[in-house]
Amino acid sequence: MQRRAIFLDRDGTLVHPRHYPSRPDELCLYDGIGAGLRRLQGAGFELIMITNQAGIALGYFSEADLLAMHAHLACELARLDVRLDSIYFCPHHPAGTIKELALVCGCRKPEPGLLMRAAADREIDLRRSWFVGDILDDVEAGNRAGCRTILVDLETEPPPLLPHRQPDFVACDTPHALAIIAATEQLGTIASLTYQPPSWRNRAAKSGLNLPSNQQEVEL
Repeated sequence: MQRRAIFLDRDGTLVHPRHYPSRPDELCLYDGIGAGLRRLQGAGFELIMITNQAGIALGYFSEADLLAMHAHLACELARLDVRLDSIYFCPHHPAGTIKELALVCGCRKPEPGLLMRAAADREIDLRRSWFVGDILDDVEAGNRAGCRTILVDLETEPPPLLPHRQPDFVACDTPHALAIIAATEQLGTIASLTYQPPSWRNRAAKSGLNLPSNQQEVEL
């Protein structure tokens, strides 16, 4: 039987957002994420980080720097008794200064290439898996791969107007997103499934926009 996975974006989802972090100490885990990650890992989900790292193509840091950052992140997660099963990153950017990385690729989110690669490498059933991210490009990548998706609201994203950019759920933060997954997967967790970003409601009220009603009106 194929495995299930929780695919996690890095910046803004696992760690606090920062503009092109390049040192290990610049990756700071969110408070309160350990329990949710442990619960899901204990239930048999693989935890796989999927991250765009255009800073490599742009010359801000090297792949060796990135590996050092991710080694630090693994140590910080280990303190919470959490293990990332794998990390996949895209080093490309069309406007990159590193010639061989300055290209349009199939792995940079919102393209689903990294998720498809992880699924093939690790025998993952994407239909039974989840993608959690803080921008709509994450949501689109997850949807295109066939995952269920959760947007972590950092108050940066507009309401999604296209079906392939609409998340299954929206969470107020990453611990809430993990609780939504646990509740939906019937792991004994109670979580509100009806959160909607305040900025979306305000924008809808001003413009008369009908927001997508894609959150379940139930609480488990």
